[in-house]
Formats: sequence, C-alpha cells, structure tokens
Amino acid sequence: MKNTFLSGIQPSGRAHLGNYFGAIRQHLASQEEEGEHFYFIADLHALTTSRDRDELRENVLDIAVTYLALGLDAERVALFRQSDVPEVTELAWLLACATGMGLLERAHSYKDKVAKGVKPNVGLFTYPVLMAADILAYDSTVVPVGQDQQQHVEMAQDMAQSFHACFGEKVFVRPEGRLPADERFARVVGVDGEKMSKSYGNTIWVFETGKRLKKVVGGITTDSRAPEEPKDPAELLPFRFLELFLAPDELADWKARVVRGGEGAPGYGHLKQRICEAMDEAFAPARARREELLADRAEVDRLLTRGASVARERARRTLDRAYRACGIR
Repeated sequence: MKNTFLSGIQPSGRAHLGNYFGAIRQHLASQEEEGEHFYFIADLHALTTSRDRDELRENVLDIAVTYLALGLDAERVALFRQSDVPEVTELAWLLACATGMGLLERAHSYKDKVAKGVKPNVGLFTYPVLMAADILAYDSTVVPVGQDQQQHVEMAQDMAQSFHACFGEKVFVRPEGRLPADERFARVVGVDGEKMSKSYGNTIWVFETGKRLKKVVGGITTDSRAPEEPKDPAELLPFRFLELFLAPDELADWKARVVRGGEGAPGYGHLKQRICEAMDEAFAPARARREELLADRAEVDRLLTRGASVARERARRTLDRAYRACGIR
C-alpha cells in the first residue's frame, strides 16, 4: 500500500531557519518517496490571529514561493491554499460534532498561546478540529511534523476514533506523525538561544542576504571571552547554527580549534562569518529561483489552482463517506 503524505504551514510571515529545518526540509525530502503528496498553506488557520487581509495575501504568496524556490515540484505533488478546499471545513463540522470538549481543553498549542498573551477566540480553541480535518480529508498515512505539532496528529487519531464510535462505521484512515530523524532539526534555536519563533523576534529569514544577513547573524548571543581562551563548543550558541549547515568533518575541525584555543583559534566573528557563508552556499540558488517566481505570480497561482483541484477531488470522496456515515446524503 502506497503512503499518502500530508503537511501544511501557516502563512504567519516569512519562513525562517526553524521553519526550514523543522518542517520544510522534511516536506521536500518526503516528496521523493513513492505515494501521493499534499502540501497546504493554512490560511484559514491564520485567521485565528491575522487581522490584516493584505498582509495575509502576501504571506500566502511568500510561503508558496518559498516552497517552490526551495525545490517543491508542484507539477508532481499538490501544493494549494487551505481555503481553496471547502470540503475540509465541512468535514471539520462533522468531526466537531463527535469530539468531546475535554480533548480540545488538553491541547498544548491553545494553552501555550493563551499563556503568551494571545487573546483566545473560538477559532483558536477549535483549531485542532480543523487541523484534524486537514489531516483526515486526504486519507493521509504519513504526516511529517515538528515535535510541537505531534499532539495534533494524535488528536486527529482520537477524533477519527470518536467519529467511528458515534456513527458505527469506519470512515477515516489512521494517520501517523513523522518527526525529524535528526535531533539537530527537532528544535532550532534563535539568535537569543530560545526556540526560533516569529513571536520571539529571534529569527533568521531563509533568504536573508548581504548586510542584513551579517547584521542578524552578528546578533547571535555570545560572551566576552577572548578567541585564544579554550572553550566548550556545546556552550557556544554559534555552533548550534553551524551544526545545521556544515559537513561533519568541517564541523569537527572548528570544534577542535575552539577547544584547543591558543594562537590562531577562531573568535566569535569567525564563527559568525562562516554561518553567513554557509547560508549563502545553501540558499543562493533558491534565492535566484524565488526572484523568478515573484516576477511571474500568474504561474504561482496556476500551480496553486492545480493543487487545489487535485486536493478537492480527494477530499470530496472522504467527505461523502463521512456524510453517509452520519445519515446525510
């Protein structure tokens, strides 16, 4: 049996290194695996906090262009806007009618956002139901996620089981989450050492370049120790970034020189310079492709429309099964 892969990303701003290594990189890799692939831009989820329509439109475009520039093949996989598949919102209502309040009250994401000062609304509270519909609509079997999203996959499993119990018929395929295999990518830190997040203002944009890149990387937290003083690389934040990019041999050489200290040992400036170089090496081709895509928005929209057509066909079949189980249609 072939797998069906499903994942999405919320258009809450420009994609940063945490988005890339924690999610996008997984999505790009999984498209090479045999099976069907669905990747959606979660613009409906964004409405839980977004209040600027023009900004939301631009963010959706930016995420689409980011995926395409980094290598997503939208002729081979379905890339689409969540809002272009209305069947998912219908399915969310059916799931909501079979989901207990206690399950939603245990959602980590809701608790975390409220604790950080986000004003709660019904959409934020029922967010996991819509996400479950996103996952279940396409008969997804593999859902690549970061650690902080694993609970949503588990909640989708619970909602599917509750629906089956309520209506006495199996409708949904059981999805399974897939975490990053490499622990380096499970939690990407920001320039301040906390988890990289737009809400913390500690991000580095994937396509950052030139003086702006040097300034942002230069802001990575360090101490005042001299270059010649021996240091433990595990205690130095710049190495958390170098670990994302460098080959094992080169990374080991940098670490050995820092541990050894003495004359010729690299200072923090050298480490940060190598981070900038590594980002240029990794993302320069994608930067160029991004500019081409931004100059041809009609092509981006064509690819999104194509993806939505594929997604709607699959979601409609799932929704029809769910309606029949409920006694409707």
